[in-house]
Amino acid sequence: MRIVFMGSPEFAAKSLVEVQKHHEVALVVSQPSRPKGRGKKLQMPAVAIAATELGLPLVQPKKVRDGSFAKLCVEQNADVGVVVAYGRILPLGVLEAFPHGCLNVHASLLPKYRGAAPIQRAVMNGDDVTGVSIMRLEEGLDTGPVMLQKTCGISPIDTSSTMFNKLAEIGADALVESLRKLEEGTAEFIAQDHDQATLASMLEKSEGQVDWNLPATEVSARMRGVDPWPGAQANLAGSAHKLFAPLVVESSGSPGTIMQADERLIVACGSDAIEIREIQAPGRKRVAASDYLRGAKISVGDRFGD
Repeated sequence: MRIVFMGSPEFAAKSLVEVQKHHEVALVVSQPSRPKGRGKKLQMPAVAIAATELGLPLVQPKKVRDGSFAKLCVEQNADVGVVVAYGRILPLGVLEAFPHGCLNVHASLLPKYRGAAPIQRAVMNGDDVTGVSIMRLEEGLDTGPVMLQKTCGISPIDTSSTMFNKLAEIGADALVESLRKLEEGTAEFIAQDHDQATLASMLEKSEGQVDWNLPATEVSARMRGVDPWPGAQANLAGSAHKLFAPLVVESSGSPGTIMQADERLIVACGSDAIEIREIQAPGRKRVAASDYLRGAKISVGDRFGD
């Protein structure tokens, strides 16, 4: 099949690499390169980098809703558009530019977690299963009919980062399978149950603040869900520390109180406690908690604040 591929981050790059092995990619569309880091050097999105390395035609339009982008899509004479975390809402003209419409790789089991942050919300909410849905795009937010779904477990140590990697692999395989079905004429689309829909809104920086009053299982899930961004954060001795790799352990104490600070850093929650296995002090690198404790002047009874 002849395809126009639209995507931007690393999650989408895996799908592009796999799809081009099986189909003709007429055009790759990614968001514009943007300045990043202290030097404000322009950085290409991961999909743009992959397209360049693969020698595929690439465009990075600043606007997609002015009519010219839809015209460009039509001119490609492609069978289907593929959208994977492109990061822009596409107008109807683009969705209708292809005979088979636009397929979207969405990182949840729709209709659950429609929106911008399905992976993070699944981890933060303590779900033990999530997955990928291949759907046909409509003008609504992730409302289109679903062709294929693949599930994936979430372990007690998984973070949003590890789940991004897992679901990128699953999504790429599911996309290749879906395109094969579309090409063979065996694809079937099933309408979503809109009454069961939930929204996965974009994360806000404030969601990284740790609430020690919650049960340890919820504290752990939220900490893992905001890793890598914005990162779980709590004040200790007046300074904001970032906390990573939590494990739920049996213990009790006043929420936020350090219960152990030798080779292990254990902090009490509303019920049970969390072992913090990695920590990042202000202006320092992320290190194992055991290494941090050797040089830190903290002791049992000290307290993490909000």
